[in-house]
Amino acid sequence: MVVALLLAFGLISWANGQLNHKTMLTSAANTPASTWLILGSDQRDGTSGTGSSKDIPGSRTDSILVLTKPKTGHSSLISIPRDSFVNINGQDMKINAVASQVGYKALTGQVESITGMKIDHVVQVGFGGVEKVVDAIGGVELCYDSTVNDVLSGLNWKAGCHQANGATALAFSRMRYSDPTGDIGRAKRQRQVLSAVAKKATSPQVLLNPMTTKKLAEAGLSSLTVDEKSGAFDLAQMALAFKSASGDSGVTGSLYYTDIDYRPASGIGSCILLDGARNTELFKQLQSGTHDPGTVGGL
Repeated sequence: MVVALLLAFGLISWANGQLNHKTMLTSAANTPASTWLILGSDQRDGTSGTGSSKDIPGSRTDSILVLTKPKTGHSSLISIPRDSFVNINGQDMKINAVASQVGYKALTGQVESITGMKIDHVVQVGFGGVEKVVDAIGGVELCYDSTVNDVLSGLNWKAGCHQANGATALAFSRMRYSDPTGDIGRAKRQRQVLSAVAKKATSPQVLLNPMTTKKLAEAGLSSLTVDEKSGAFDLAQMALAFKSASGDSGVTGSLYYTDIDYRPASGIGSCILLDGARNTELFKQLQSGTHDPGTVGGL
């Protein structure tokens, strides 16, 4: 037992040493549930098919998800559409531009305003992270009921379920313009990819294979940036909450919205106008664990 504890402590200490940290938390008051804000960045890191920072400078928050684990009840995983309309200090913008234009603390604050919950942890993963992690665990099974050959994302997909490697999983997550539901459909596929990764990464097939576990740890830790307070133990808890939220007893979906083509006078283009009242009620139930399992969100 003592040896096992020492090994576990050594692994956690090693993992903590691999993590990159960034100031992303606010001083909001604590709320009852444990919460993770998961951000997918479209910053070009040289991953095949995405271009480099020279091709497309800067970055946007390509995916935004809120993972909630209440003290009792059902865990949840909710997408915030990247084109959601927000106003910060009198300036209209889409929520995916907040981090690059105002800062990560401002983005966290916006999510807290939308959900009514304190965000305890923030985890950011870049394009390359998805590909590396999926390849490290030997691929994941993904399903999509349309045949797609999308040049922009690189997704070449035959309708049905297929075993996907890292490159295909990344394209599956990025594809939007060939999807008739646009950003809403992409968010749904992103949740599918992350759920598939969480399920396989916590399976005996992976956990009982030291080589695979090592590859997964190295791939994941090298691709992540976390907030100033989070560590490896918080990531382990996140993986377990992820698995619970994406299972039969979990709650998944997107925010509620009232308009998918809202065009503010400021001229920032087509936005998604969120339904504040319904989202407030949704997250009251999610943080108390009283919401029924199933899919939520939409018009």
